[in-house]
Amino acid sequence: MSDSGVPGSGLAKGLAVTLKTMTRRSTTQQYPDVAPDLPPRSRGVIALLAENCTVCMLCARECPDWCIYIDSHKEEVAVPGAARPRQRNVLDRFDIDFSLCMYCGICVEVCPFDALYWSPEFEYAEYDIRNLLHDKEHLGQWMATVPPPPAHDPNGEPSKEETTAARKAAAGSAPAAPPTRGRPDAGTEGARQ
Repeated sequence: MSDSGVPGSGLAKGLAVTLKTMTRRSTTQQYPDVAPDLPPRSRGVIALLAENCTVCMLCARECPDWCIYIDSHKEEVAVPGAARPRQRNVLDRFDIDFSLCMYCGICVEVCPFDALYWSPEFEYAEYDIRNLLHDKEHLGQWMATVPPPPAHDPNGEPSKEETTAARKAAAGSAPAAPPTRGRPDAGTEGARQ
């Protein structure tokens, strides 16, 4: 029995929905000729900004499918004034095998240096499965299709950077408290007596 107490009212509501959709014209998206309207956060392909990659290997370690392959070498960088040269990792190979990828997005989320991005591009089908292994040059080409980040919500919480900047500006404009002499708790001693 339904909530309204009338037997069969649920069946009547269901039939009304069916009748309403039966009377509407069906719409077919003409995909190859007309590009589909994708949601703004749709996941298509992973793009790589190679300049930001520090070869920390977090994306490859966290990938549940082990479809990310990274190779690098170390280079010495001479720093003026330093006692010895520093070393930095240089990215040699960054491949993603999209035949194995399950598009979970863990690699994009764990990247601490924003080297991986989601692109809404989805038309990269291949006739041979071996061509779904995209190298760093191919992944870098997808960066042109990455949409800009959404605007900050003016009614939401301010970002950490905005909060820190506002705090520093307030601290810089506030008068500094006079320094106390002697022990730090010397002023409270008189109040205890």
